Amino acid sequence: MREYTYQWNVEDDEPTLKITKSSFGSFQWCPRKYEFSYIERLPQDTTEAMIKGTAVHNSREDFFDVFDVKKAENMSNDELVDYNMGLHPIDGYTDIYRNISVFEANRFMEAKQANKLDSYLPVINEVKLDAELFIPQDLNPKCVLERDYTVHLQGIIDRMFIEDGAYIPIELKTGPWKDYKRTGMRKELSFYKLLVDNAPDKILEEAGIDRNIPITHWGWYYPVSNYIETEPVKQTSINAVMRGITQLIKAYEDKHNGGEQFPTKYYFKTCQHCSFMPICDAAQSEVW
Repeated sequence: MREYTYQWNVEDDEPTLKITKSSFGSFQWCPRKYEFSYIERLPQDTTEAMIKGTAVHNSREDFFDVFDVKKAENMSNDELVDYNMGLHPIDGYTDIYRNISVFEANRFMEAKQANKLDSYLPVINEVKLDAELFIPQDLNPKCVLERDYTVHLQGIIDRMFIEDGAYIPIELKTGPWKDYKRTGMRKELSFYKLLVDNAPDKILEEAGIDRNIPITHWGWYYPVSNYIETEPVKQTSINAVMRGITQLIKAYEDKHNGGEQFPTKYYFKTCQHCSFMPICDAAQSEVW
């Protein structure tokens, strides 16, 4: 694969533009924040939400690495909950681990009753993928580019399970569930599907992913709210991510041509928590 970077020059074929799920989400949220974070590489404050997210994601990965199906097979539901709790670290997030432990105990019991314990564990547990994605000039009629481009996608898939001969990626989130988050979750899972669909065979083989097994459904798990949802893959969401990538490329084109450079999307409820608010002209003008 070619070299890739956030400090990208639209005139160069290499290095290509690097896009991760986080960087894409940041651009969708606020192009100016993306510019501060990924192009200028300005430091951001470490928040409690970031610390919690890292801790819970790490514990979730470790849980599936050490969970012993044979050992758990003869346990009662209550014993399973205690066993699951013992696989989590001792830190400040015991309530979340308790919710996860109860959820996993119930899911294990359901799999046992259905004689499906062989599919209880995920087949993919925190894997990093790289892929190259071709973006035609006229992919987005509302945002026509100067030429065709190839961008580099990179991301870590939390987990993928197999059910009925198909993969189901499941994203973990450590905040509370709200119905309005459904659109954002679909975009995040669309990014994963684009990664899998466009990754080279060698990278998929190293990750243990079979290209011949389709992704037909995806889902998200919010343990704080005891909420999990799965649904069929939405092609409209995948198309929306592709169009969003053209908007990201267009921002680089505009900056290169001396036009409007990564405009600000001001929203007081979220901007007040942004590390870059003190240096953001749009935010400061709104405050005053």
